[in-house]
Amino acid sequence: MSDIQNLKPECIWRNFYKLTQIPRPSGHLEKIQQFLLDFGKECGIYAVKDPAGNIHFRKPATPGYENKKGVILQAHMDMVPQKTPESTHNFETDPIQPWIDGEWVKATGTTLGADNGLGVAAIMAVMEDKTLKHGPIDALITRDEETGMYGANELPEGELQGDILMNLDSEHWGKFVIGSAGGIDVTATLDYKEVETDADDAAVRLTVKNLRGGHSGLEIHEGRGNANKLMAQMVREAIEELDARLAVWHGGNMRNAIPFKAETILTLPKENVAAMKELAEDWKETFNDEFKLIEPQGIEVIVEEVETPKTEIPVEIQDNLVDAIYACHDGVIRYIPAYPNVVETSSNLAIIDIEGGKAGIKILARSSREDMKDYIVKTLESCFSMAGMKVETAGSYGGWDPNPDSEILHLLLKEYKELFGEDGIIQVDHAGLECSVILGKYPWLDVVSLGPTMKSPHTTTERALIKTVEPFWTLLKKTLEDVPSK
Repeated sequence: MSDIQNLKPECIWRNFYKLTQIPRPSGHLEKIQQFLLDFGKECGIYAVKDPAGNIHFRKPATPGYENKKGVILQAHMDMVPQKTPESTHNFETDPIQPWIDGEWVKATGTTLGADNGLGVAAIMAVMEDKTLKHGPIDALITRDEETGMYGANELPEGELQGDILMNLDSEHWGKFVIGSAGGIDVTATLDYKEVETDADDAAVRLTVKNLRGGHSGLEIHEGRGNANKLMAQMVREAIEELDARLAVWHGGNMRNAIPFKAETILTLPKENVAAMKELAEDWKETFNDEFKLIEPQGIEVIVEEVETPKTEIPVEIQDNLVDAIYACHDGVIRYIPAYPNVVETSSNLAIIDIEGGKAGIKILARSSREDMKDYIVKTLESCFSMAGMKVETAGSYGGWDPNPDSEILHLLLKEYKELFGEDGIIQVDHAGLECSVILGKYPWLDVVSLGPTMKSPHTTTERALIKTVEPFWTLLKKTLEDVPSK
């Protein structure tokens, strides 16, 4: 038995532990879907999988509470699969290994999956508890939120029954989210014909790693290093100063995660290998000076001699690709004028894969304004089109407009004050939440998002703050009991 099952409240931590034992990376959700269906049947509640792959639960009202407004509890079942370089974890087959580190729950060598496993665990606790008092409750556990909100986007209309949507995917206890940014996936691709490498050239693998990475919505404003952008600076100088040629580039692995590692293979004259190592050391010093307050763990830059590849990228295409990556906007563009501490528009240069005659670059752009989302898309299109790349967009979702007059928001604020003796905080997030997509299909819903505190989701340092889970559960139970009548 994992130690986390002994934490309070037992009903949430027990269910969360069960979730950690079921592989559920985005795109591979068959096991967790079946687990949730089996759980619903065991609880004796309505439990179905819809055509989009979402799981729906339905629990009738406690006798005497039938006239309460219906509540929809919502979370997503998938987790971001990130692991440390030394980890051999297979996210499709292996369980997560959670452990307690002081006041935090963490995972060994991987993401924890508290985003959004704690939300799912809370829904499970509500569904199985026979002592709670509440009106009619629906639950929606969506598929593949992390890779494009596919479950929410494909959610059938007319399936949900309720007046209030409580999203359980926020990550700061005591803060109640009433708005979030929209987003869109931008992908640039190019096919090219490789050319033969000079037989006399040497080759090196250039690696930048040990960056913090992070959530491209929640942590984009911190100015964390982007491994792809740092790599671009070194590759460009190596090409200009050392007659290097680019053969391979791989950086980042999740569109909504700031890339913490990138690798390239460069060919160059043998007599320039020593200079390449010096160049890398100079950049390592520069990066660590530039990011010393943001990346205090120390950025690593490594040069290793490797077997010379037989082919590489033609000079003109190489130069165009490197220039486009160098020029591509990454990070915050603008803050919301009415909420100057909240990011309005940003982009994350997330994934670069260049090898074998194919180049692919994947970016997630976010904005709480549709016109600014269009602006950043056109900015990225312009950048990569000039490099001869084909630029496509997909997975667009709109922002969630704040409603400061929300009835469920003010009930939560009232209950929070009475239970804990302090004022809750109203917040608008730059991270995308499924609320905006669900509202597009169910526009009458009164919506708020809340949850216990988590840090560094989408990274291997993801952790959940133990002391915030019990008050979160207390507030959730009390609010369900006090939901107003229709």
